[in-house]
Amino acid sequence: MLALRGVSKRFGGLAALSDISLRVHEEEIFGLIGPNGAGKTTLFNVLTGIYAPDSGEFFLGSTRLNGFKPHQIAASGLSRTFQNIRLFANMTALENVMVGRHLRSRAGVIGAILQTPRTRREEADITRRAMEILEYVGIAARAHDLARNLSYGEQRRLEIARALAAEPRLLALDEPAAGMNATETMALKGLLERIRRDGVTLLLIEHDVKLVMGLCDRVAVLDYGGKIAEGSPTEVQNNPAVIEAYLGALHA
Repeated sequence: MLALRGVSKRFGGLAALSDISLRVHEEEIFGLIGPNGAGKTTLFNVLTGIYAPDSGEFFLGSTRLNGFKPHQIAASGLSRTFQNIRLFANMTALENVMVGRHLRSRAGVIGAILQTPRTRREEADITRRAMEILEYVGIAARAHDLARNLSYGEQRRLEIARALAAEPRLLALDEPAAGMNATETMALKGLLERIRRDGVTLLLIEHDVKLVMGLCDRVAVLDYGGKIAEGSPTEVQNNPAVIEAYLGALHA
């Protein structure tokens, strides 16, 4: 589903990513962990077109994404959420999801201005599908509330809903459980497992190691911009380099 080959990114004299190669298989949940500053979010930003890699290449299926703009990458089937919630705070939950859905719309500027029958039908379809997605993630009851009035956990789910509205083949989630309590985290785990069962591949950055190890099929570990380990959760947990760099507290 996703392949990275020798991806590197520098900011001045700092090597944020150094020769990263990964493969994420179709319909798996792949975890990406590491200390703060390890390069995880930088990697997401490269994958989604925010940063251009200095070297290397990456593919979604057979499509080489180097040089694609963020909206082109999203249209190719890779959607993401952000570490810091980036919703349209003064729009309703429904409107936020509709924004994500418009990536799959066909009405142009003229149709929108003239409100042609085709445009009205498409807008009705977008609204219907957005409501279905809100139901799917469990917040349909808040559809007409402003995003800023939703609880923190609901806002996280709304971000996932907006990303799902673009019909991704691969969903990249940047710390989706950040700030959640134990109950919210368990509910999120169930949602992510359901998304995978429904055919979407997941790439997950997360500091909640318990969640990662209980959810992911495979895990890669970054440290100082380089990949130091990759494997099953058990293999990664028992890797001496990972214990030294990141997981020592879990084995103390």
